[in-house]
Amino acid sequence: MKFHELIEKKEFVLLDGGMGTMLQQAGLETGKLPEVVGITTPEMIKSVHSAYVNAGADIIYTCTFGANRYKLARSGYSVREVITAAIKNAKAAAGEKALVALDIGPLGKLLVPNGSLQFEEAYDAFREIVAASDGADLFVIETMTDLYELKAAILAVKENSDLPLIVSMSFEENGRTFTGCTPSAFALTADGLGVDALGINCSLGPAEMYPIISEISRWTNLPLLVKPNAGLPDPETGEYSIEAADFCAFMEKTIRFGVRFMGGCCGTTPEFITGLSKMLEGKTFVKQSKEIPSAVCTPSKTVIIDGPKIVGERLNPTARRALKEALLSDNISYALNLALEQTEGGAEILDVNVGIPDIDEAGMMCKVVKAIQEISDTPLQIDTTNPKVMERALRIYNGKPLLNSVNGEKKSMENVLPVAKKYGAALIALTLDEQGIPKTSADRIRIAKKILENAERIGIKKKEIFVDCLTLAASAEQENVMNTLDALSKVKSELGMKTALGVSNISFGLPNRPLINQTFLSMALMAGLDLPIINPNDENMTGAVRAYRMLASYDKNAVKYIEAYKDFVPAKAANQKVAQKTAPAAEKPRNFAGPSKASSAPEAAADTSRDLGYLIAHGLREETGRLTEELLNNNDPMEIVNGMLIPALDKAGSEFETGRIFLPQLIMAANCAQAAFEVIKTKLKESGASSESKGKIVLATVKGDVHDIGKNIVKVLLENYGFEVIDLGKDVEYKAVADAVEKNDVRLVGLSALMTTTLVSMKETISLLREKNLPCKIMVGGAVLTKDYAMKIGADFYARDAKESVDIAKEVLL
Repeated sequence: MKFHELIEKKEFVLLDGGMGTMLQQAGLETGKLPEVVGITTPEMIKSVHSAYVNAGADIIYTCTFGANRYKLARSGYSVREVITAAIKNAKAAAGEKALVALDIGPLGKLLVPNGSLQFEEAYDAFREIVAASDGADLFVIETMTDLYELKAAILAVKENSDLPLIVSMSFEENGRTFTGCTPSAFALTADGLGVDALGINCSLGPAEMYPIISEISRWTNLPLLVKPNAGLPDPETGEYSIEAADFCAFMEKTIRFGVRFMGGCCGTTPEFITGLSKMLEGKTFVKQSKEIPSAVCTPSKTVIIDGPKIVGERLNPTARRALKEALLSDNISYALNLALEQTEGGAEILDVNVGIPDIDEAGMMCKVVKAIQEISDTPLQIDTTNPKVMERALRIYNGKPLLNSVNGEKKSMENVLPVAKKYGAALIALTLDEQGIPKTSADRIRIAKKILENAERIGIKKKEIFVDCLTLAASAEQENVMNTLDALSKVKSELGMKTALGVSNISFGLPNRPLINQTFLSMALMAGLDLPIINPNDENMTGAVRAYRMLASYDKNAVKYIEAYKDFVPAKAANQKVAQKTAPAAEKPRNFAGPSKASSAPEAAADTSRDLGYLIAHGLREETGRLTEELLNNNDPMEIVNGMLIPALDKAGSEFETGRIFLPQLIMAANCAQAAFEVIKTKLKESGASSESKGKIVLATVKGDVHDIGKNIVKVLLENYGFEVIDLGKDVEYKAVADAVEKNDVRLVGLSALMTTTLVSMKETISLLREKNLPCKIMVGGAVLTKDYAMKIGADFYARDAKESVDIAKEVLL
């Protein structure tokens, strides 16, 4: 039986339950890799699989969650050896009763910008897993928290196999993943990349998953998957909080959202799967066919295009000599400043174009896109006519992008549409063809219709296409101005499609261009323009969009309009006249940080080129280093550290705690501050002075536990606050921790554990430190810990997250 036959045969598909839970009950040795047990003790794995098959599971997951080159590095076995054995074990247990899904989990390393692993490296690691999949019936990618890592895994499967693919991410109770990814971004991106089903697993129980699966269902019509934990574990006993009957009752409530795949994760057993099977008897899958909003996204921000949204046009070297020079000299900082200026001015999407002669366009496009993704969560519009550049840029984009553009030429549609479809990109469609730009609105409508028909033929939905009826300069084509607006209006009314328009072309060659641009923009908005591509730092243009959105009731109760202009003070008439007569200054490349002050915009960013806090908050690492060098000429190093760097990190930490920023932004700020610390250290070394450590801290992931991402994040923050971290790594023996404390005269120890089975190692490590009477405080952290249990095993502090670890270090060492 194949996957699609199973779908046709059954209303619901039962997945298996927790593998680790069952192995622990069977006596799995602490610290032993379950994946390796499939080779050394295959009967133990087979018995778990058989129990789930007998309980009614239609699909069982192979015991390969951690079977990748990084997690198996010290195992003595190759990825292929482990996967081959795992598939063999699962097949033996499944027989003809169930399908076998090759289970792919996270790599255990953070991808850039959160860590050091490059997207291409992650893809290659996942490709290695896929290459060893002989005998599997389908793939499952699960427990992902990083959308970028998920995309790398999806592409590795889709490009190297024809087997079906199901994916699930792991969310926190705040409705986001560990790295800040939203349900909407997950659904839009995964659906766009062509998975067969998607959903949520692990971290939460079924009740806590309910609002998240509800939100996911708003953004996709694909069948959904729910695989919750059996509630929360008791750190002391390892027992989970929800019984099978309650679990199934909660799961029944999710059917309405289009959930078709049900199973269990941590703490669930065959009893839970049997219960699900009984609960689903006689029930019908609720197939979804709702209208999904047109939207683009990054992991932490989704922009719904349900009314005019501003696309910033300034990251385009055409007629912008300064940007052209910056790109030719590899000055990415200039492009980053333009990106920040535009988002602060009101841009909701950023157009990115780097097409100039004598440049590696594909390489530069990828470099700029990656750099912007590191400092901004604003979705991007990839702007190029080169299909190879499109392919490379869309590949490394994190989220669902907008692609600019395809046109009505046969060659363009053949080259661009398949690329957009593969990567799930929304698309700008230009109404021109082999004969050029049509003079009449009827011919532009004809081209738009042709592009739509070709796009729909390969599965691109109408809502993903934004028709650009093309703005011609009024100075040369005055009679065609109204044709453009007429075509735009008819695209909306006759074709039911959304629209885009590069507005400022209208005024080329004419005096007082801002007046013409603003007037034409207002006319286009009235005609139905959805994506005005404009200079968002021109307050007249941005203001026209804001005012239109308020007047047309897109901005309900004028909330956003009032927020933008609540402090607005009208300029004096005399100043207005001067402003009208004064030509704007030419742009010049800047190597310093922060946007320049725009006098015409009431909300334009202030000149923060001397403000380290601004640079750190916005992730401008190079500028942070350069400005620190300048500040050292007239400031004491420790004044910079204590008066500028530490307050900036404190602010980022506070915003993280209150949910205003998320893990990527917190790490970005820490890494940016690190650039300043490195400059200060170098300066002190050159002068013969020393940069005193604020205290030594030993960090370790306890014996038997190989999960160290959380510990590594804590390390980054502590080091950036000036603490010296002695990192012992993962799976650390009790004695190694005690020896490090004694040898280095350490006053604070941080212990991490992710699994309930390794909490005993944390307890024993603390016992040894106490037994040796070492004068150190102990803080502990990890997903399975509670404050009560931390105190019970003898810890002095429980750290909920990385920021709290810093607060504890300050209390103990400062």
